[in-house]
Amino acid sequence: MKSIDEQILRTSKEIIVKFIELGRLSPASVHESFRDIYATVNETVKKNIKSPSDDTES
Repeated sequence: MKSIDEQILRTSKEIIVKFIELGRLSPASVHESFRDIYATVNETVKKNIKSPSDDTES
């Protein structure tokens, strides 16, 4: 699970960096946005790990 947590953290960081590069987020306001982005990525990943898609082909 540690590897997944590291990937979630890395992905959240990459999203923050991209938002800064695009001018959608100020470096001064990163602390306000990072928690929300991290929580969203974390929730999405862990939700999909616990309940895999039912799209398996027969």
